[in-house]
Amino acid sequence: MRWIRQIAMYFALAAALAPAAPAVQAQSKNVVIAYQDMVVPWRYAQDMKELEKQTGYTVSFRQFGGGGDVIRAMASGQIAIGEAGTSPIASALSQGLDVELFWILDDINAAEAMVARNGSKIASVADLKGKRIGVPFVSTTHYHTLVALERAKINPKDVRIVNMRPPEVAAAWERGDIDATFIWDPVLAKLKQSGTVLTTSGQIAADTGKATFDGMIANKKFARENPEFMVKLVRVLAAADENYRKNKASWTADSPMVKAVAKVSGAKPETVPASMALYSFPTLQEQVSERWLGGGAARALQSAAQFLKEQGTIQTVLPDYGPGVNAEWAKRALR
Repeated sequence: MRWIRQIAMYFALAAALAPAAPAVQAQSKNVVIAYQDMVVPWRYAQDMKELEKQTGYTVSFRQFGGGGDVIRAMASGQIAIGEAGTSPIASALSQGLDVELFWILDDINAAEAMVARNGSKIASVADLKGKRIGVPFVSTTHYHTLVALERAKINPKDVRIVNMRPPEVAAAWERGDIDATFIWDPVLAKLKQSGTVLTTSGQIAADTGKATFDGMIANKKFARENPEFMVKLVRVLAAADENYRKNKASWTADSPMVKAVAKVSGAKPETVPASMALYSFPTLQEQVSERWLGGGAARALQSAAQFLKEQGTIQTVLPDYGPGVNAEWAKRALR
């Protein structure tokens, strides 16, 4: 599973604020897009070169290991468009990077879940008081752990939250060193076999409005200078998601779609269908709705930024993250 959720924003603020030119010229029709290892329908479109076919642009895809790496590359002008999670996007906007979120690549939904170890006498989040929880610090699961505790009216100080990477969570679980965790696949799938799911990121988002997601961001200057490309990109993204939603049963391990997703992302074909099923992929209409690009995404980014500030990762929380979210390209794609 990717470390998109692990935020380590070490790039210099000066670099982030520098007026670096995006890695494209409007006239040349060359564009560099950063992607990660998440398994999403868009990977099939990448492999089939749908974007190139629809736009006529020469598209170069560069894979990165995490959202922080993508943000640093955008700050230095190496790429024009990239994939990143809630926290890296919130961090980038908080530090002044001139980018905009224009597409929700995936709603994390049930792909991240809080699980209690069988025998720990934990039947709900309210039972976590006095217990030990292992989570990767400054991650979306760490963030949602604190949100879940707050909703259950539990002071985080009354819970022992331990910083652990996913492999360490799995080992600590086996030893009985932790009572619960909030984690993602492949560790999540393994722990479900001897644990009980207390809540998921999707449930928390529905209850509190504090969603976590992976999104696509663009250099604002590039987007302004290449509006037709942006609209066609959104249409390719929407078509890929629609293909998956309508034909999910045909996305099997031996299908060309899943094989392409596995090839591009680096996943094993046999694990792709189950992993993709945990995520939710908003429709084009849902993208522009109040829940996402119409307002919800900006609120989610602000909430994530507040969390990052409390963790000491960033210094400033903007009063409004709306200027960093642009639904215009999705709206035009609907016409």
